[in-house]
Amino acid sequence: MRAGELMTTPAVTVGRDTSLAEVARTMVDRRVGCVIVVDKHNKLCGLITQTDFSPDEHGVPISTEALLQTFSRPGPPEIAEKTRKEAREATAKTVMTTELITAAEECPTEEVARLMLRYDIEHVPVVRGGVPVGIVARHDFLRMIAGNGSSR
Repeated sequence: MRAGELMTTPAVTVGRDTSLAEVARTMVDRRVGCVIVVDKHNKLCGLITQTDFSPDEHGVPISTEALLQTFSRPGPPEIAEKTRKEAREATAKTVMTTELITAAEECPTEEVARLMLRYDIEHVPVVRGGVPVGIVARHDFLRMIAGNGSSR
């Protein structure tokens, strides 16, 4: 089997200047654990996962840990609004991972699995001419075992 047969399509993408609030909204609405960041020519330039919202990763003003802490106890509405404001002002380019491991559609799934294990990553964007066409996630290997091929 090849990456192009296993990948989830279409690739869920956002622009470099997309606000973190919009990135979070996209991830929630599309029910995905990551989004691919593209430039104005739709070329791959980064990846944002849920862990990129962690303050340990990039010093992001908004993090899932901070959100849980903020919303776990009663407080003034100004605190929630401040968090939303910071998320609207920060952009994808401030948190995205730019050193990426990618695969071509023809890449054997065995090689994709080896890359995920070697680099301890959860997602491998599948690209054609530098443009993302899909993504292989560890979850896709579960779908393969379950007998659900690709999500095309």
